[in-house]
Amino acid sequence: MKIITLFLLFVSFVTFSQNIDFDTFFINKTMRVDYYHTGDSINEIISLSEIKQEAFWGGSHKNLIDTFRYGRYMCEVYDSASNKLIYSRGYNTLFQEWQTYAEAKKLRKSFYETLVFPYSKKTINVKIKRRQKNGKYHQIFSLNINPKDYMIKKENPPHFKTFTILKNGDSDKKLDIVFLFEGYTKAEKDKLHKDAERFAGYFWSYSPFKEHKTNFNIWGVESFSDESGTDIPGDFVWKRTEFNSSFYTFRTERYLTTRDVKSVRDAASLVPYDQIYIIVNTSKYGGGGIFNFWNLTAADNSMSKWVFLHEFGHGFAGLADEYVDSGISDDFYDKNTEPWEPNITNRVDFASKWQDLIKKGTPIPTPDIDKYNKTVGLFEGAGYLAKGVYRPYRNCEMRQLQQGFCPVCTRAIERMLKFYSE
Repeated sequence: MKIITLFLLFVSFVTFSQNIDFDTFFINKTMRVDYYHTGDSINEIISLSEIKQEAFWGGSHKNLIDTFRYGRYMCEVYDSASNKLIYSRGYNTLFQEWQTYAEAKKLRKSFYETLVFPYSKKTINVKIKRRQKNGKYHQIFSLNINPKDYMIKKENPPHFKTFTILKNGDSDKKLDIVFLFEGYTKAEKDKLHKDAERFAGYFWSYSPFKEHKTNFNIWGVESFSDESGTDIPGDFVWKRTEFNSSFYTFRTERYLTTRDVKSVRDAASLVPYDQIYIIVNTSKYGGGGIFNFWNLTAADNSMSKWVFLHEFGHGFAGLADEYVDSGISDDFYDKNTEPWEPNITNRVDFASKWQDLIKKGTPIPTPDIDKYNKTVGLFEGAGYLAKGVYRPYRNCEMRQLQQGFCPVCTRAIERMLKFYSE
């Protein structure tokens, strides 16, 4: 009886998540809500900046409801008349990362962020919810939007030329990635296009992407900057670039990010997209990836290929880092709540993770010794913590570069790819 009940609940959930008719509620454009995310280590507040209509919707017309429930935040869109959930997506932010640093205990900061979803035909209610330590979402913002409101901006996007790197089909049935280019001058146009082909090629040389090449569309935007390179504050280097990217994010040298989300989204709006990847014209080692937010990588470092793929694991599939960082507090994850990331566990609900992939006879926990190389198991040390959090493989791309994605991370990537491209 228990098995039957669980099966019926699963069927009900899947049916609920898939029964939104796109054409009933949306048109094939994007509604973008821009806002400021302000707070300190404990408090946060959302304040509206503006609402925009963009020319393209790059996402699925079928999978409108988020079935993964990944991310620290969740955007939910409800039809106001029926109070029916018609769209949702989980995501992370740079603000939430900043909250974990000492600076957030001393002052408040504001970060610019955006929500994007299909442009609605009718009045909607948009909610932002934050995941609490116990894993449950708590509403922190709500906004009613009439799609016919004349205050919704329909201004022209930046005057950048776009180009096609790979096109396999309609955007609603493919994973659409837009490459933006940071710190490339107009004189470096040839380099920009060569780098576009090179980085797209990194996907096709690596599993599981190469096996699913036909599921992708990749677009490029010629987003030229006034100066070549990027900011390197630790070396007192400052450049005037289109997206204001910088190393030394949160005083971590290799952490390459941008807080200029407005400029990033404006440039990306020139094409249909699901994921944004910013390629930064520098040879310095570094990058960054935030789930359903953006991805960045340095263009010309000897490790750029692997940084590119590692960061995409974060930004696209919600994969956690599997390495240990002694600077992270041991209460980073709640000991009574299963982490949401698909490739780490604290064993609170291990059955929901990769328990099904462990072969009979594999010791649990699994000793971190050569005997268990290439074995799916339960290895202690992940999510920055040496104790209490476990990873599925001794070495994986999310723990150490050039290792390849393990079977668990591969499955997570393939599941997300199917979600966007079926």
